[in-house]
Amino acid sequence: MSAVTVRVPASISNLGPGFDCLGMALRLYNLITVEQMVRAQGVPQVLDVAAKVFFKQAHIRPFGFSCVVRENVPRARGLGSSATVRVGLMHGLNRLAGDPVSRDLLFELCAELEGHPDNAAPACYGGFTVARSKQVQRFDVSPRLKCVVLIPDHEIKTSAARKILPNRIDRANAVRSSGDACAITAAFVSRNYQSLRGNFADAFHQPFRSRLIPYLSRVIAEAERAGALGAFLSGSGSSIAALTVDKSGEIARRMVGAIGRIPARTIVLSADNHGAVVTEHKS
Repeated sequence: MSAVTVRVPASISNLGPGFDCLGMALRLYNLITVEQMVRAQGVPQVLDVAAKVFFKQAHIRPFGFSCVVRENVPRARGLGSSATVRVGLMHGLNRLAGDPVSRDLLFELCAELEGHPDNAAPACYGGFTVARSKQVQRFDVSPRLKCVVLIPDHEIKTSAARKILPNRIDRANAVRSSGDACAITAAFVSRNYQSLRGNFADAFHQPFRSRLIPYLSRVIAEAERAGALGAFLSGSGSSIAALTVDKSGEIARRMVGAIGRIPARTIVLSADNHGAVVTEHKS
C-alpha cells in the first residue's frame, strides 16, 4: 500500500473585472490524502470523474484508491474548494503512479473539469495567475499584501451564479472592465500594489450576481472606505474579498458591519506562492 497527502491552497478568482482569467492563491488549505488500494473504495462522483480523466490522459492502467479530504476551505463560497479537491486528487494519483504527468497537464485537466481556469491555475501554481484557456502566467505575491475575506454563512452554487449572467453587455462597460483587469495585472507584476486602487469596477458579472448577494455593493463600499485597495466578489460568491497592505483589522470590522444580520466571519490571509505541494508520501 502507498499513500500521499497533497496540500492545495484556496483561491480568490476574477478579482472584479478579470472574469474567468485572474486568480490568487491564499494561505488556506485543503489536505487531500490519496491511498492506493487493492480494491477501489467508494468516492464522490466529482472525484471518480477526475480520476478517470487522469488515468486516461496519463495512459496508465487504473488502480484502486481511497481519498480523504481534510477541509479548511468552505464549500460553495467562491474560494475554489472544488478546484482544491480535483487538483489534490490528480496530484496524489500522479505521485502514486510515479509522476508520469506534468504539472502543466494536471492544470489543463483540472481546468477542463472545472469549466474555467481561474481557480485551477492558482491552486496548481500558487501566486497571482493570469489564465487564458491552457496558457497561464504566474507571479509571486509579496507577503505584505493581505486579503481580508468575508465569508457569509450561506452558499452560492456556481451553476446558479452563471445562469444569471447575460449573453451580452454594453461595449463601453466591457472596455472599461478590460482596462481595469489589465491595470490589476500590471500592479501585481510590478508589485506596486497601491496602483490597484480604483481598478476593481466590473461590468462582466458582479452587477448581475448582486441579485443573489444583495449586500455586495454595501460591503465593497465599506471595505474601500476603511482603506482597502479594492474589494470584489470572490468567484461566484458568496465570499467577498478586499486587498490591503494595512488596516486589515478595521477593514474586516467594517465588512462584517455592512453585511447586516446575516451571520458571517472574516479571515485575513497572505498569498500562497507554492500551489499544490505533496507534504507526505508513505510507501
